[in-house]
Amino acid sequence: MLRVRCLRGGSRGAEAAHYLGSRLGRAFTGWVQRSFQSTQAATASQNTCAADDKATSPVPKDCPVCSYNEWDPLEEVIVGRAENACVPPFSVEVKANTYEKYWGFYEKFGGQSFPKDHLKKAIAEIEEMCNILKREGVIVKRPDPIDWSVKYKTPDFESTGMYAAMPRDILLVVGNEIIEAPMAWRARFFEYRAYRRIIKDYFNCGAKWTTAPKPTMADELYDQDYPIRSVEDRHKLAAQGKFVTTEFEPCFDAADFIRAGRDIFVQRSQVTNYMGIEWMRRHLAPDYRVHIISFKDPNPMHIDATFNIIGPGLVLSNPDRPCHQIELFKKAGWTVIHPPVPLIPDDHPLWMSSKWLSMNVLMLDEKRVMVDANETSIQKMFENLGISTIKVNIRHANSLGGGFHCWTCDIRRRGTLQSYFE
Repeated sequence: MLRVRCLRGGSRGAEAAHYLGSRLGRAFTGWVQRSFQSTQAATASQNTCAADDKATSPVPKDCPVCSYNEWDPLEEVIVGRAENACVPPFSVEVKANTYEKYWGFYEKFGGQSFPKDHLKKAIAEIEEMCNILKREGVIVKRPDPIDWSVKYKTPDFESTGMYAAMPRDILLVVGNEIIEAPMAWRARFFEYRAYRRIIKDYFNCGAKWTTAPKPTMADELYDQDYPIRSVEDRHKLAAQGKFVTTEFEPCFDAADFIRAGRDIFVQRSQVTNYMGIEWMRRHLAPDYRVHIISFKDPNPMHIDATFNIIGPGLVLSNPDRPCHQIELFKKAGWTVIHPPVPLIPDDHPLWMSSKWLSMNVLMLDEKRVMVDANETSIQKMFENLGISTIKVNIRHANSLGGGFHCWTCDIRRRGTLQSYFE
């Protein structure tokens, strides 16, 4: 079994390493002293979807939800929507996840629609992406359109919403189970509502449905004085294991997890804390193993533009954000590919992401990949690997914070549960 250490500098970096506790034979105080064994959750498919006696029926054999990794043949997928997308209010957690050049944009437009002309182009790009997926034989489901400009209030905060553009951020499929992530941005607190119709349909046909504990998102969840002023500040803080989210309560975005059969990899980031990771570890144990990995990343948020597993024993590793545990993958016989520098122009707006969305690809199977039509360098890289490229232009959709992997959540891939690390 692959054993992964989290190697961060500074005081909290030491805590991160110790958090793995008894898995590494090292002691640590407090609740993190518990064993950070690798993790679980499993289910077996058995009967057909019946209209009656659902409360006691076993899981149907033809349950539409079944996915164990990122590369088995894709049969069904959820694709997000850009309709009605709103700029999130410029709160502390949003500031910590965005770059200074765009802070004025958030201060001016927070709570309002993203630029209408840009949204219109993004919507058209995603519609074409859905059409291409259908032509490739993939069933496509879409979340419901919602007015994200509506202001809401809880006992702990008030906000407006954001969008249902990135299902990968909020939904994680493990076997025949759909896990709803609790999220960490206040603007995304009610994002799950756009997906409930789809998830209820899957549940009625036998899928497991789990919602992680919803955080209060009270002020205590965030470091209100998080000291970011520059990229250099971000590098220092990340190296010390310091993030805008605290350990007040569990929180995580699903996009900080990436699957490889029985082994699931996760990073501690601005939106995913150790309590959230521990909740997932316990929930999925013992059939699945959760491993923390870390990167030299000034702004860790979502793992799939930094570390994207694209096949059995094959991973794309961002050369600008090296993985601290990469030797463990190499020793396990994995091939590590460093994708080329992205070609996206400097003046293209990326309000919520970096240029490295070029590596945020969607595998349709081991030999087919959906990749940006403009990124000719990475297309050539895939072709040299013997992987055919399906080219789609989603430049304007990129601006909302995601590539093909982010804009999708694979619901069913034709494959079986396997272990790729022993």
